Amino acid sequence: MPTIAFTGHRGLPRDTAVRVRRALRAVLAGRDRPLVGLSCLAEGADQLFAREVLRAGGELDVIVPAAGYRESLPRAARAGYDDLLTLARHVHRMPFERPEPVAYMAASVFMLERADELLAVWDGLPARGFGGTADVVAHAREQEMRVLVLWPPGSRRD
Repeated sequence: MPTIAFTGHRGLPRDTAVRVRRALRAVLAGRDRPLVGLSCLAEGADQLFAREVLRAGGELDVIVPAAGYRESLPRAARAGYDDLLTLARHVHRMPFERPEPVAYMAASVFMLERADELLAVWDGLPARGFGGTADVVAHAREQEMRVLVLWPPGSRRD
């Protein structure tokens, strides 16, 4: 069963979220079935990916970076996180107490070790902090993993 790890930007304006959702839908429509999507369910692109995997009939595996992860998400993203968590096939909880960069990167490495490829919603710029999208893409490439980057024309981030 094809397994796709995901990383992507948080803080996507509404118009960019629409563009990203369309791009994700198109990419996933062309994939073999059944498929499994791996995500940490951060706000923004991660939750969009998770919803599109489920919409495409795939299964969702969630990696929770730290015990306090949910509370670190913006309030507006918590309901989506809770909903997607209940729809997950498997939930993997990392052994970190606090959501911080080292926990995010460890969760991403854990995710990549279980995937066939990485799908990234990335603007191509350096990470804003350790464990960000650029770092996950770089790690996947170092492992010679297939990486597909999506950044639809006209997209921007907050």
